[in-house]
Amino acid sequence: MIFFKNKNILVLSVKFFNYENLIKDELTLMGAKVDLFDERPSNSFYSKAIIRLKREFYQKSIDKHYKKIIGLIQNRKYDYFLLIKGEAVPVFFLEFLKSNNPGIKLIYYTFDSFKNNSNGLSLLSFFDRKFTFDREDSKIYNLGFRPLFFASEYASLKEEVDNVVDYDLSFIGTAHSDRYSISQRLNRWCDEFSFKMFNFYYSPSKILFNFKKITDKNFVRFDRDKISFSSLTHNEIIAIYKKSKAVLDINHPGQSGLTMRTFETLGSGRKLVTTNEDIRSYPFFNTNNIFVIDRQNPKLEADFFRNVFQEIDSEVYFSMSLRGWLTELFEKESNIWLEQK
Repeated sequence: MIFFKNKNILVLSVKFFNYENLIKDELTLMGAKVDLFDERPSNSFYSKAIIRLKREFYQKSIDKHYKKIIGLIQNRKYDYFLLIKGEAVPVFFLEFLKSNNPGIKLIYYTFDSFKNNSNGLSLLSFFDRKFTFDREDSKIYNLGFRPLFFASEYASLKEEVDNVVDYDLSFIGTAHSDRYSISQRLNRWCDEFSFKMFNFYYSPSKILFNFKKITDKNFVRFDRDKISFSSLTHNEIIAIYKKSKAVLDINHPGQSGLTMRTFETLGSGRKLVTTNEDIRSYPFFNTNNIFVIDRQNPKLEADFFRNVFQEIDSEVYFSMSLRGWLTELFEKESNIWLEQK
């Protein structure tokens, strides 16, 4: 990719299941020179919670973290700065970047809705290019609309022909909202119709899980034996996808933007079962490949699993990839994501 050749790029990102490193690796493959730093001073449960809810209580640690980063990069010159999420970065750091790197272009991207986390809103005026995965937020805040992506490891599954399918439907996800109850209802449907389902539920904290067991009605019946406090690696997820006919995605009730799981599933040539009604407005929507369920009354159809996956248009498929995502953020926006009628 000629555009990225020898470009110096600084990336600040929250940790999100190693995707920050995949982004760095892809930029490097395209010819860029990349420095990556964690946007948060710490990724403990306490740190994440306090930054989201009462960032000012943690400001000294945040400022110390960013002064350390400044010490490491003050003698380097960057062409681009990419900020992913914008939970913690202080204004003085953005001012430093602009003054220390004349002509630098600042790019902002968030994979969270602002009603779930509004911290990034106060920083938007600093950025030259601004994007969100949430269509409604893009309209409200006048941001570029750019959905998420799948990494190249998932694309490799599309080329593999494997007649051994262990699971008709798989669910892998962080335990939140009504995910457990929906997936368990679909698990019972699968049992009834002789389909096999795999479920993996992850919680980042035992404290958080136990608290929800007491306070959240969705967690009251959550079987403790089914929760894991260690997340799966990309390779472990890919191994499950390889053995799966379809993957279940249950979006957060407060979000309309498509999850990473959506793109990983379709990118790997697997069928998708989802609660997200908004997916009907995307260019890759195909009822043969995607089955939308009512989260209040989730039901499936056996024929959906029996029909083979249909190829996605090559231009759309590229836009769904990590490389397509980076190209649109840095170089040129695509009209592929215009709302479908």
